[in-house]
Amino acid sequence: MQQTLAAPASLEGSSLHTGQKVTLTIKPAPVDSGFQFRRIDLDDQPFIDADVDKVQTVERATTLAEGSVKVHTVEHVISALTGMGVDNALIEMDANEPPIGDGSSAPYVELIKQAGIVTQDEPAKIWEIREPLFYDAGNGSLITIIPDKKFRISCTNVGPDGRFTQFFSSEVNPETYEKEIAPARTFVYYEDVKPLLDKGLIKGGSIENAVVIRGEEVMSKDPLRFDNEFARHKALDVIGDLMLSGKRITGHVICVKPGHGPNTKMAALLKRNYLRMRSMVPPLAIPRGEAVLDINDILKILPHRYPFLLVDRIIDFEGDNKCTGVKNVTINEPFFPGHFPGHPIMPGVLQVEAMAQVASCLMLRKPENQGKIGYFMSADNVKWRNPVLPGDTLFIEAEIIKTRRNIGFAHCRCVVNGEVVSSGELKFALMDD
Repeated sequence: MQQTLAAPASLEGSSLHTGQKVTLTIKPAPVDSGFQFRRIDLDDQPFIDADVDKVQTVERATTLAEGSVKVHTVEHVISALTGMGVDNALIEMDANEPPIGDGSSAPYVELIKQAGIVTQDEPAKIWEIREPLFYDAGNGSLITIIPDKKFRISCTNVGPDGRFTQFFSSEVNPETYEKEIAPARTFVYYEDVKPLLDKGLIKGGSIENAVVIRGEEVMSKDPLRFDNEFARHKALDVIGDLMLSGKRITGHVICVKPGHGPNTKMAALLKRNYLRMRSMVPPLAIPRGEAVLDINDILKILPHRYPFLLVDRIIDFEGDNKCTGVKNVTINEPFFPGHFPGHPIMPGVLQVEAMAQVASCLMLRKPENQGKIGYFMSADNVKWRNPVLPGDTLFIEAEIIKTRRNIGFAHCRCVVNGEVVSSGELKFALMDD
């Protein structure tokens, strides 16, 4: 089930890049709302969704923007919420960047534990990765996600000239996240400090909230917490950045030399692939009014039978001249074994036949035409635009343009996932049985 926070909880501190004092408060949020930031220091207290489409810059941190409103360095708090199993949360701040704490996400883990976690009434929506996804930044940064029944991450950190090359791999769940990932601190190479300061970044940085690497020497207030702390922190960042896709996943994330740029590019790739997958779900809700004709009603109207009955249901009528039918295309169709074996595609001529059958249902529904048979006479301006594959739901729309005695003219089209796959203008005759 989805989870949110049991109560609000607040954390005060200084931000890393702007150096401002800030109070951050995490609050419960409704089901399916995900993570949202809110700038309560601004007059209208605007919201910014934790969405990869809102990513503006990714230099040393991930920045989200909605118009002129920005929130910087969002990855640590999002990583903590994700790692601890929170699905929905509102994150309020009275400045444009969260407190950096000690440079890890451990302070946010403690904040989440202070707030408590409660179960909500809707199932958690976790996307199972079933095909590998790959992103190559072209500079040595690589991210691959392969199928796995758990959420796992394997991360290789590679510093300049190969310094401090480290590896970390673990399943990610609340227990492992709190102990193995959250304590890992952010780090910076000494030669990068001045360029970052020149760009107006890390104004709040110190060896109390970051590890500084100078040559082969490590400079920090405390000793390294792990012998591979840098790889663990990179994994921490990856978890936060990937969650900007809006979806929890099960899969194995394998990354080499990750950074906020490649991370957010992969988040965008995740979002595109998820939306493409969801587009395969028929968008039309089937009405249950008296106008719906189920298969038994269709069998009474049309003379066609297996394997040539190509309408499963009529789901809507608009007056006497327009209706929509449905054909559920399955791999068990008798034409697939012989039509492009190994690459099954529904024949275009059968799509035209399906259009004619839906149009016939529309005409034969009228009392004066009952008991007649519709004979296909001609098809004009027929176009096939996209292949129809097993698993598709074919919505077949027919509109009677005109009738002349027993001759009908119809404009028809077939739609899959909101896109027209075929269309044509049909002519048919109604004859006595």
